[in-house]
Amino acid sequence: MIGPGGREHAIVRALLTDPYVTEVHAAPGNAGIAQIVPTYDIDANDPAAVLALAQRLESDLVVIGPEAPLAAGVADPLREAGIPVFGPSKEAARLEGSKAFAKQIMAAANVPTAMARVAVNAEEAAAALDIFGAPYVVKDDGLAAGKGVVVTEDRDEALAHAQSCFDAGGEVVIEEYLDGPEVSLFVISDGERAVPLVPAQDFKRIYDGDEGPNTGGMGAYTPLEWLPRGFVDEVMARVAMPTITEMANRGTPFVGVLFCGLAVTSRGLRVIEFNARFGDPETQAVLARLRTPLGGLLLAAAKGELDPSEQLNWSKRSAVTVVVASENYPGKPRTGDRVRGLKKANALEDVHVIHAGTALDEHRKVVSAGGRVLAVVALGEDLVEAREKAYDGVELIHLDGSQHRTDIGLKAANGEIVLPGQRNETAAKDLA
Repeated sequence: MIGPGGREHAIVRALLTDPYVTEVHAAPGNAGIAQIVPTYDIDANDPAAVLALAQRLESDLVVIGPEAPLAAGVADPLREAGIPVFGPSKEAARLEGSKAFAKQIMAAANVPTAMARVAVNAEEAAAALDIFGAPYVVKDDGLAAGKGVVVTEDRDEALAHAQSCFDAGGEVVIEEYLDGPEVSLFVISDGERAVPLVPAQDFKRIYDGDEGPNTGGMGAYTPLEWLPRGFVDEVMARVAMPTITEMANRGTPFVGVLFCGLAVTSRGLRVIEFNARFGDPETQAVLARLRTPLGGLLLAAAKGELDPSEQLNWSKRSAVTVVVASENYPGKPRTGDRVRGLKKANALEDVHVIHAGTALDEHRKVVSAGGRVLAVVALGEDLVEAREKAYDGVELIHLDGSQHRTDIGLKAANGEIVLPGQRNETAAKDLA
């Protein structure tokens, strides 16, 4: 398992429950991962270092978690050496590494997405903002750890974000704003065939009520009972398979997780973005419900042997993930503080704590080492119960200056999520 974060901890936990998995190793891992499997202090973005470790361990499968190693081409020498890899090649990972490239692929594959323009200077950015109007959506073209998007009513703020990207030598993608709730769907691909997981919804803004700047994600939940019937089938038919086919036709097959970030708008399904790996924190909630052995699924994808007719086995329970973040996140986070209460939180029924930005100090105590420090994951008979259990776990964890949202999954639990078309139906009934 390559990667140091929460998604990697969740994947490792799931792999350990697979009866056909005999050993799991992680590089570099974190404090939580190190408690359950051997870890190795290597540069996860160094293809040669990862290849050498995989060969030394005689790995049967290498799973690459984060976007940075994928963009660095870590998967390529592993495949050339004959080692099965779950994670796309450097070229295929451009689906996440470049928003402009992803738009090109979607256009070629006739995938529904937001109208957009690429801007390379302030003049082009200003013109694009005026074309689409407010709310303004400005995205860094490259990788930004989930924090490279600004959505604002303030034109000056939108221009300032674009200018910061230009000053750093980058480009921006400016899009029309998409109304309607957002949905995340992970699709496992072997380069030709694909199998969907279950939809989840995450919460990008730092504060309750979707206020404040974007983060890498402050929480998630699944299932989404408010989605229309046939939603996953529509995503597979109109988004995932056309994209996977287009990548294969270009000679750059996509092997790994195609993370479809979607909006259910008044004009139908639209793609917000693609990621080339499992998303964080949705992975924690989704894998908490997966009953099909994960290792076999990922190995089949890596070997080009996926069976799309196979029905994955899912718990009928609800899962909620609540992220505990450091003080000052998503700016420069405060780090090095002791994290207490982990044993008590993990001892709660149906609750487990996933480590993300953690490390061990000189006394072998867990300390914060990043912006998003932990994710508390809970299962419940319904969303209300899963929320209660997750927040019970959060209350037992103590980290000076920490912050978390209190409304993860709240609207869904209260039945308050309404799709754009349903608003019109409700208004019509009220008028009648």
